[in-house]
Amino acid sequence: MKLWGGRFRKEENKLMEEFNKSFDYDHILYKKDIEGSIAHVYMQVHCNLLTEEEGITIIDGLNSIQEDIYNGVIKLEGNYEDIHSFIEINLIQRVGEVGKKLHTARSRNDQVATDMRLYAKEKTISLIELISNLKKTVKIVADKNCVIMPGYTHLQRAQVVTFKHHFMAYYNMFDRDEKRLKNALEILDECPLGCGALAGTTHNIDRNITKEKLGFKRIVENYMDGVSDRDYLLELMSDFSIIMMHLSRLSEELILWSSQEFRFIEIDDLYTTGSSIMPQKKNPDGAELIRGKTGRVYGNLFGLLTVMKGLPLAYNKDMQEDKEGFFDSINTIEMCISVMEKMISTITVNEVNMKKAVSHGFLNATEVADYLVKNGVAFRDAHGIVGSIVIYCEDNDKAIDELSLDELYKFCELFKEDIYEFIDYKNILNKGIKKYIL
Repeated sequence: MKLWGGRFRKEENKLMEEFNKSFDYDHILYKKDIEGSIAHVYMQVHCNLLTEEEGITIIDGLNSIQEDIYNGVIKLEGNYEDIHSFIEINLIQRVGEVGKKLHTARSRNDQVATDMRLYAKEKTISLIELISNLKKTVKIVADKNCVIMPGYTHLQRAQVVTFKHHFMAYYNMFDRDEKRLKNALEILDECPLGCGALAGTTHNIDRNITKEKLGFKRIVENYMDGVSDRDYLLELMSDFSIIMMHLSRLSEELILWSSQEFRFIEIDDLYTTGSSIMPQKKNPDGAELIRGKTGRVYGNLFGLLTVMKGLPLAYNKDMQEDKEGFFDSINTIEMCISVMEKMISTITVNEVNMKKAVSHGFLNATEVADYLVKNGVAFRDAHGIVGSIVIYCEDNDKAIDELSLDELYKFCELFKEDIYEFIDYKNILNKGIKKYIL
């Protein structure tokens, strides 16, 4: 049974029928489709498009369908074009002819637009909570591990920082992610129900009723935009891509830090795997999978951007391609955030190895230059002097703070005994603006 078949002389080609259907993946919207339909019925009754008795019959039928789906009495399967057809056909079978009145003053265009906004709202709220939990875990782990470690630029040891400060950089990233999701949620919070196919309806309806019933803040003002807008999905998928980029960067750090070359951290056995041939291996597969799945979420964003880039107003069937990628991105990012949160909550930080890396990395070289500047040397000259000191240290397998005053005098006579206190790593972290690193 087709909801649109009355105008056609021939049956739809079987290949075209399979090509056209979306039920295999949009059945996930069944709760939102029923929720939107119930709100629509309330409005129909209020506007005298249905009698109160008809409204009760249809709403009871819709609720019983949802309950039967939940309990497994009705399976989300069969030869249906989409979830809307599935719900309406089952409703008519259940309540009779009155079920055919449900679609009065509504199109599948504004129906699916409403379903997707309801689904996007629900999932965004859930993701905000996941991001918030991830932030809390990052802060807990950071606060427990205020130990010195090398800070890097170009993946080369640069200056001394703390693990806490390094890790809290990701807290700030995830904090921005949370704000972006909240902003996207505010923008998408509009109800398109009542826009019809593209130009509203000649029936007397009250869109404020459905808006209130569905919990939207506003109604969509332009009907054509209302049924063809997918900006909110693109914005969310852009936000998802940025979140995945942050998760991927953190994953890369965890992968590097857990390697034998770094040995800064150990990832718990719960989130690692082994090798089928090399018994010594402990692979950071949880982090690697997050890093790998980032490209998948990027691809879904670019897929929808490409779909939308040349479409005239208003609705076009191309827009059916918005769902699979969005659903996949939601499932992927939910899993990735959850795995990351659990993975970092169980990592072990190797304080000893981090300190060794600091002592062998000339990470107080900048402070040696600052010391010379404080004693009257121009910074560019100080930079050259310290560069020469580093070469000397490399040739003699020494750290800068291991050099004697006599050795330092060879490069500049302004060095005094207080240089050692000035370039002590703990003192470096305690000085001036660097207090915030602790």
